[in-house]
Amino acid sequence: MNGQCSCGEIRFEMTDSPLFNHACHCTNCQRQSGSAHALNAMIESSCVKVVSGTAEGIIMETGSGMGQTIYRCPSCKVGLWSTYAAFGDGFSFVRIGALENPGQYPPDINIFTKSKQPWVTLLDGIPAVPEFYDPKETWPAPALQRMQAVMDAAG
Repeated sequence: MNGQCSCGEIRFEMTDSPLFNHACHCTNCQRQSGSAHALNAMIESSCVKVVSGTAEGIIMETGSGMGQTIYRCPSCKVGLWSTYAAFGDGFSFVRIGALENPGQYPPDINIFTKSKQPWVTLLDGIPAVPEFYDPKETWPAPALQRMQAVMDAAG
């Protein structure tokens, strides 16, 4: 699962499948992506390997007030992944649009739909919640086990 920025300076790979894919409709994601929502693949940070270049981290606000660091190409400024203070550095949220085959990674859930644009139609069969959710109620068991392993390692 390879990805890159627009200019190709930063190339990266995900060495495992995502834990869960979020279509986030919060107003911060709308503003920061310049789109109707952000589509992120949540994965262990240890599974995101930079192949070339050095991404720069830029701290941005989040609705929780805890912030996120968006890792961008220093040349073309495309956002490639984020880490959120609320989740710790053990998890990265890779921008699915930066992957070579983004169509392989549809959302597993739509979050923060309370601020979804009224003209966005959500697909049937994909859960949608007004804010965030409890992964224990939504994620498959293998993804929960991987998430717990990262949390246990962090102490």
